Formats: sequence, C-alpha cells, structure tokens
Amino acid sequence: MPITISGGGEGEFQILLDRQSALDIGAFVVDGVDISPGIAVPSDGDRRIDHALQGFFFTCGPDHIRHPEPIEGDAEGRIFPLHGSLCATPVGQTRMAEADEAPGCLAETVVQLAGGGTARISRRWSINPDTSEVMLADRFTNTGNRPFAPMLMYHMNIGGWLMGEQTRISGTMFSEETRPWRFGEGESAHFCLPAAASARDGWASVTLGPFEALSGRSLTVRFCTVTLPNLQMWRCQRGSANVISIEPVSHRIAKRTELAADGEMPLLEAGESIDYALVFQIG
Repeated sequence: MPITISGGGEGEFQILLDRQSALDIGAFVVDGVDISPGIAVPSDGDRRIDHALQGFFFTCGPDHIRHPEPIEGDAEGRIFPLHGSLCATPVGQTRMAEADEAPGCLAETVVQLAGGGTARISRRWSINPDTSEVMLADRFTNTGNRPFAPMLMYHMNIGGWLMGEQTRISGTMFSEETRPWRFGEGESAHFCLPAAASARDGWASVTLGPFEALSGRSLTVRFCTVTLPNLQMWRCQRGSANVISIEPVSHRIAKRTELAADGEMPLLEAGESIDYALVFQIG
C-alpha cells in the first residue's frame, strides 16, 4: 500500500508515496486530477524505468543518472544501469512525522551500487502548512568501504494533456524570457542548462503553466543549486506517449569520462554524506 500525505491551500492535493521505489511519488492528485503521465510514457525496455516514468516523481542515481555507460575499471565490461541503481529499490524503514513536526514522512533506504558498495538514502518529505509547498530533503551517505562519484537527477513527470496553447516555461535560468512547453523540434526533445549562476540565495526556480485542466494553475519547482546546479527538461509526444518532465540534475549532459577529465566527478569517501533539496507547489 502506498503512503499518502495531503495538503490544502490553493487547491487540495494528495501525494501517494511509492514504497517499492525508494519512496518516490507515484501519483500527485490535485483537485481530483492526477497530473502524472501514467501509461502515456515511452518504453526504454527497462521495466524499472517503465514503472518509474508512469509516476510523478522518481530519482536517478546515486551512481549514474542517464543512459548506461561502462563501469570504470571493471574487467568484466559491466555497465551502469539505465538511470542508476536506486530506481525500483524498495524503501527500508518509514515513519510518519510526529505531531510537533511538519506533516510528512521520513524513510531510510539502502541501495546496492553498480560498481560495488552501498549507499543509504535518508529521505524526508514534508508539507509547509503555511505555503502548501511540498519539500524534499535527501541525504546520501556512502556506507561502503570505498569511494564513489555521486550523481543525482530528479524527474518530475507531467501528463502532456494538461498543457494548452498558453502553457509556458519560465525560470531564473531563462532571465526574463519564457519558452513554449513544446520546445525543440519533432516528437521528442530535451535541453540542459546551468542554473547555479542565476540562482537566488542558492536556489533556482522553474515554473510550468498555466494548466488548462487545473483552472489556470501552474507548477513551480525550486531546487538547491549547491548540489543540483543544472536544470534539464524533456518532453515526448510520440505515438501514445505524452509527457513533459522537469529535471533538476547534478551534472551537465556529457559522458562520464569527459566529466571526470574536467574534474566534475568528485568522489564521496566512505562514511561521507551529500545533501540534496527541492520544493514544489501548485498555485
């Protein structure tokens, strides 16, 4: 059974947390409308990712974030799995927030890394009772006996049928301009932009909307650029697929070898931790 947390403010909403996938979000229901894409997603042939993409929110990493690449120094020629090792890892321990805490849920999950070793994700979902913002705080700790290079990307998937002719993308990384939600050419497109330089007090923001199906409301996402310095976005309207995704991410689009050569793959030593944070709101 999923875990449900609810919020009020401008439009009632419910979030269904997925115990089978590290406490990612399976559904985000606003005024009775689930804005996640459901089965209207393309398949990459990986059942873990097919399941995750159907939900509103899933986490790539912590050892890899994009398409498979060889594991460095692996004599057997193995590769990192699509979008990393965490996806489809069942959550370990969970508890609901105490009475004196903001409404939400806390969880601990241990993930087996593709290159060996383990990492623990300490995750906290909470809702700000004053603003109805949904807040995520993640801490990844290297619980293995050797270092690894942490990578992370959060996918926030929205059904394309919610969009209309007036739906635009705006954010701190775009300056004063806005972009159409159906950016790029063809049936599928993506981009990745640096977000840290234009962040305000270390936080970048991006807004997608208005949504015709939600009475003109929009989705705003803010993320801490200390460890998520880039914004990636992806859309796909191919066949039955109809999805657009907001993706705060730790690394620009490049091969692991190139990132390492440029000093962009720092190691997390055994026992060390790294933190990530974001918030989102419908309003």
